[in-house]
Amino acid sequence: MTARFNAIGLVVSDMSASVAFYRRLGFAFPDGCEGQPHAEAELPGGVRLLLDTEESVRSFMPGWEPPAGGGRHSLALLCDTPAEVDALYAELTAAGCHGEKKPWDADWGQRYAVLGDPDGHGVDLFAPLGPAASAE
Repeated sequence: MTARFNAIGLVVSDMSASVAFYRRLGFAFPDGCEGQPHAEAELPGGVRLLLDTEESVRSFMPGWEPPAGGGRHSLALLCDTPAEVDALYAELTAAGCHGEKKPWDADWGQRYAVLGDPDGHGVDLFAPLGPAASAE
């Protein structure tokens, strides 16, 4: 028997806000899940993004409390073009999402930007730089 990577789970304080955020990034959460304690979106390749409310986690792990301090993980989302990185970052920050770092041309050859989801989970947007891309 071999364990296989199948899902990424995030604990969220506001399911509705989190579902709205990830839907803006293209995750297909089912209608009506905004008011549920658990929601799932299947990603290409069969991996799933799982969202669970703090209350639902406490129901099966009594005494659990959200960690204090900053996150130590992020989700990295590949965009088709550097312009898509810029557009998604602009759309989400204009909608009130927290921008951690504005888009920039990274030394490693990608257009990169960092957002925070409603609970502060890092969300990286990136795309390979084309030969005509200019550095900032």
